[in-house]
Amino acid sequence: MIINEIFKSIQGETSYAGLPCAFIRVTGCNLRCSYCDTMYAYEEGNEMSLITILEIVAGFNTKIVCVTGGEPLSSKDTPLLIERLLDKYYTVLVETNGSYDIRTIPQKAVKIMDIKCPDSNMSHMMNWQNIKHLTKTDEVKFIIKSRRDYDWTKAVIQKYNLSEITNVLIGTAFGEISPRTVAQWILEDNLDVRFQLQLHKYIWEQETRGV
Repeated sequence: MIINEIFKSIQGETSYAGLPCAFIRVTGCNLRCSYCDTMYAYEEGNEMSLITILEIVAGFNTKIVCVTGGEPLSSKDTPLLIERLLDKYYTVLVETNGSYDIRTIPQKAVKIMDIKCPDSNMSHMMNWQNIKHLTKTDEVKFIIKSRRDYDWTKAVIQKYNLSEITNVLIGTAFGEISPRTVAQWILEDNLDVRFQLQLHKYIWEQETRGV
């Protein structure tokens, strides 16, 4: 596999936020979101065997592993990597952009799927069939840049009854919109969602890699 980086940090997002976690960042992504903060993972990376990846992760002594990108499903070997991690009894989180078929992700992994809002410029790339394959242990994530994004998110949540199907996360594109504003909209509308901030960007500088 071509891997961009492997590191240990605090999980900054999702319902696992705040927990120590090993991150495996897979090189490659088929989308170009307007707010992307990991453009360096589009092409940069080194070829690694599954054995090497597992050895590095084992050295971090964590119970949680996040397979991310880039877009992890852009590599045909990612499902096998996830299986090997599950065999080692890790809790495996898979962060995916929602454009690939998530049925390739092994069942015991936690799917954390983006639903791309209009201001990402990538909402047309969503594979909406994926919603049928989400469970209560999975999560969907909306990243908000504007009121338009927020209103669109509300409509999608209602259309698909997402809060009944899975865990719904709403976050903000860092530096693009006030988190307080979005939090207030959620409270006003009484949305059944989890609001989140990217904790790692408040702990470390935004451009810091490997944290």
